[in-house]
Amino acid sequence: MGVYKYIRQLWNQPKENLGELYKERIREWRKQPATVRLERPTRLDRARSLGYRAKQGFIIVRQRVRRGGHRRTHVGRKGRRSKRYHLRMTLIKNYQQIAEERAAKKYPNCEVLNSYWVGKDPLYYWYEVILVDKSHPAILSDKTISWITEPQHTRRVFRGLTSAGRKSRIKK
Repeated sequence: MGVYKYIRQLWNQPKENLGELYKERIREWRKQPATVRLERPTRLDRARSLGYRAKQGFIIVRQRVRRGGHRRTHVGRKGRRSKRYHLRMTLIKNYQQIAEERAAKKYPNCEVLNSYWVGKDPLYYWYEVILVDKSHPAILSDKTISWITEPQHTRRVFRGLTSAGRKSRIKK
């Protein structure tokens, strides 16, 4: 078996396989800001299978998304007690798509290639988002990834064209 297959097996059950390392990482990530740029991916096997290459122009960002129910304040004219003042909303987008969109807003010159799950705790989910710098010469000259610089692929994450976005667009 290759190295990537062993890494993939570890990440099938990270709490059991990674043990204390996984818990330490989660504790550390909780203290960090919501969007953190990384030097290298945490899950190399997953990143490479989604199109990441260790070259200039590729950026990895760890994005934190809050879990749980989504509420919106009700805009009513009459008085209400605070318990009845909120509307519960069902989430149409999945958390991964929300993470991709937030990373894209933070890095407006980059395009989202894909993303993958790296962790969760009772309060947050963490995803690593692969971003590509559209104007970088290394990306423009690379035949395999230069398609992302074409005008029809701009802001693809906001149109639901990443794999996480496609899942939420499927009609049931």
